[in-house]
Amino acid sequence: MSKFHVSITPEPDSVSSATAHQQNSSSLPYTTASARTVNHLNMSSKHNKYSVLLPTYNERDNLPIITWLLTKTFQEHDLDYEIIIIDDNSPDGTLEIAKQLQKAYGENRVVLRPRAGKLGLGTAYIHGIQNATGNFIIIMDADMSHHPKAIPEFIRKQKENDYDIVTGTRYAAGGGVYGWDLRRKLTSRVANFMADLLLNPGVSDLTGSFRLYKKDVLHQIINATVSKGYVFQMEMMVRAKQFNYSVAEVPITFVDRVYGESKLGANEIAGYLKGLWSLFTSV
Repeated sequence: MSKFHVSITPEPDSVSSATAHQQNSSSLPYTTASARTVNHLNMSSKHNKYSVLLPTYNERDNLPIITWLLTKTFQEHDLDYEIIIIDDNSPDGTLEIAKQLQKAYGENRVVLRPRAGKLGLGTAYIHGIQNATGNFIIIMDADMSHHPKAIPEFIRKQKENDYDIVTGTRYAAGGGVYGWDLRRKLTSRVANFMADLLLNPGVSDLTGSFRLYKKDVLHQIINATVSKGYVFQMEMMVRAKQFNYSVAEVPITFVDRVYGESKLGANEIAGYLKGLWSLFTSV
C-alpha cells in the first residue's frame, strides 16, 4: 500500500478566538499562539532543529523583515533554528544586508552561503542542505509572500503522523491569495489544474514553495529532480509521490511581494508548460 497521502489542517489563525485574532491582526504583524500550543511545541520539538533555506536575489528590502519575523516565531515557540541565506550575487546589495543581519542575530542563527551568480533554485537548495545542521528543512520565499506564523502549525501537523513533508496550500479551505490581479490568479489556477490533471500529484497546491521537509527526504527528492525554474517545486511533489513519502497540507495565506518585482514572466510561464509536458511524458 502506498504511504503517500495528504492530510489538511486549518490555518493557524482559524483556531484562535475571534477576539484574539482581531487584536493581533490590528496591532502586530505576527499572530501569537496560545500558551498551550507553545508548550506543546516546546515539549515535542525539544531535540529538533529547523533550518530555513532562503534563496535570495535582489531582496535587500524584504530580508530584514522576514529574518525578524522568523526569529520572533522560533523564539516565541522555543524552537532551535538557523536561517541559511543563499544569495546569488544580487546587484542590489542583498548580501551586505545579510552580513549586517548576521552581526545582529549571531553566526549560529544567520548563516551566509552566497554564490557567484544565478545558478537556479534547485542548486540553491542543494547548497543550503549541504550547509544545514537541522534535521528538518523549511523552504520559503524571502519576499514576504510566506508568513512565518504558519511554521508552528507546519511543525504541529508534521508530528501528528510523523509526516515526511508538510506543504502550504493556497487552495484549501482557510487558504488564500492577496495582492494578485485576475490574470495572475488565473495563471496560478490554470497551472495547478493542468498539473493535477496530467500528473495527479495528490496535493492541492503543486506550485507552492512554502514547505517543511525531513532533511533526508528533501535530499533524496532534490537529487531525483531534474526540472529548472518554476517547474522545480512541482516536480518535487511528483517525486514525493513516486517515492511514497507521506504529505500533509496546511492552508496558508499568500501575499504578493511589497518590495521588489515579481520574477514570474512570459519566459517562466513557457518554461512551466514545457516542464509540465516533460514530466507527463517521463514520470
